[in-house]
Amino acid sequence: MKTEEIIRFFDSLAPEWDSRMVIDEEIIEKILKNADICKGNRVLDVACGTGVMIPFYLGKKVSSVTGIDISPKMCEIAEKKFDTDQVRIICGNALTYDFDQHFDRIIVYNAFPHFDDPELLIHRLSELLDQDGILSIAHGMSREKILKHHENVKEVSKGLPEIDELKEMMEKELDVTVTVSDDRMYQAVGIRR
Repeated sequence: MKTEEIIRFFDSLAPEWDSRMVIDEEIIEKILKNADICKGNRVLDVACGTGVMIPFYLGKKVSSVTGIDISPKMCEIAEKKFDTDQVRIICGNALTYDFDQHFDRIIVYNAFPHFDDPELLIHRLSELLDQDGILSIAHGMSREKILKHHENVKEVSKGLPEIDELKEMMEKELDVTVTVSDDRMYQAVGIRR
């Protein structure tokens, strides 16, 4: 997958992104609970898009949210939506961006298949966690639905591994505490050793 193709693809979707987004608040709450998102956390939202998850983090009284996305148009929309010092939006690549801090929680929500090297991503994000920090890779629908949804966009999607395969990747860096892959959601959670 070429970075330029991914940027073009998501830039083209940005204007309608929020109106096309299906949000299941019950599933999002479960994802946040599994990731132990709580008051005072410093959250990094990787591939944040237009900031769909940010209101949910703020609702948990986190101290700050840093969203990063590779799509300038997605970031533009997110920046307009959140006029608060608690939220910072970065247009950049999470794999190479030089962050000036570490995080308590890092979430990759509905974006994992768009990273060309999943193991490198997990390694990089693990480095950005504080001791005992938590990384969550999650989707608000089943693996089967994600794979079907991405059938026609293979140039920007690597596919979604079986949950056991993801667990194995994460265990190289983290202690995996949660794995869920059912007909409603997909999530793996790991704590930095």
